[in-house]
Amino acid sequence: MTLKECVRFLSEHDDFLLVTHKNPDGDTLGSAAALCSALRRRGKTAWLFPNGETTKKFLPYVEPFFASEGFEPACVVSVDVATDAMFAHGFAGQAELCIDHHPTNSHYAPKELIWADRAACGEIILELIKTLCGKLSKEEADLLYIAVSTDCGCFQYANTSARTLRAAAELLEAGADNRALNLRFFRRISRARMQLEGMIYSGMGFYHDGLVTVAIITRDMLRETGATEEDLDDLAGLAGKAENSILSITIRERPDGSSRVSARSNPEISSSELCAVFGGGGHAMAAGCTIQEPPEKARDMLLAVVDELLRVRGQA
Repeated sequence: MTLKECVRFLSEHDDFLLVTHKNPDGDTLGSAAALCSALRRRGKTAWLFPNGETTKKFLPYVEPFFASEGFEPACVVSVDVATDAMFAHGFAGQAELCIDHHPTNSHYAPKELIWADRAACGEIILELIKTLCGKLSKEEADLLYIAVSTDCGCFQYANTSARTLRAAAELLEAGADNRALNLRFFRRISRARMQLEGMIYSGMGFYHDGLVTVAIITRDMLRETGATEEDLDDLAGLAGKAENSILSITIRERPDGSSRVSARSNPEISSSELCAVFGGGGHAMAAGCTIQEPPEKARDMLLAVVDELLRVRGQA
């Protein structure tokens, strides 16, 4: 769909339920909540599916939009969800419209607005709200600043483009409080998080002369530091801070013993290509997958694929 076709679709429907993805981040939550607010300003009934995995850091911004039990939607819209397997836990319906920026989107919805060249889904929602409502409210500007800034690591990640920075400037002009939001989401961490980061750095592995860095986070590490889900935002960016790293892999042990993998990379190597080998996907420079093995075994499996990817590119 084009932007205007998407606006027409939203204008012709009502009783919306907006669905976010599992392990929700700031982009899916902020984008969905901002669109929900804009739809309400257009006189529509709109709610967010209450994603039970929303952490306390994001909850104050999105909980007011959560649907109450018993709400029956007439139209389901997914926001920043690449595949229907990634729908929030507890959601069992189907999306009629998908709004997303993942190039690996599986095209599960009959209607879709997918701009794979955008660093964050929040950039798409910004343009959508402007076309739908004319301008943003202050609350929507805050929500979209959360969306864009968190998906770009406060504009430090390689996915940040000139368009991303222009979007951020536009959000500030619309009233987004970047000082307070940056402080909350990027400059304050708990003592447990500090201790966990120390353990991650001290146990990090370096491969291919430091071009590849691997961080493993075990359940024992979480227990020892007392870290909870509230302390685990954006851990995937830590390993990539190492000098000369072009590919960083973060492997987190799940409660069932399997491994959740997050890859971040420079243009020299594709994170998406790596994760696709294990049934995952995402963006060229940021992707993820799940491997049904413990972290150490998952690390060895990933490094075997990395060896081949680098050999093909003449960097092994």
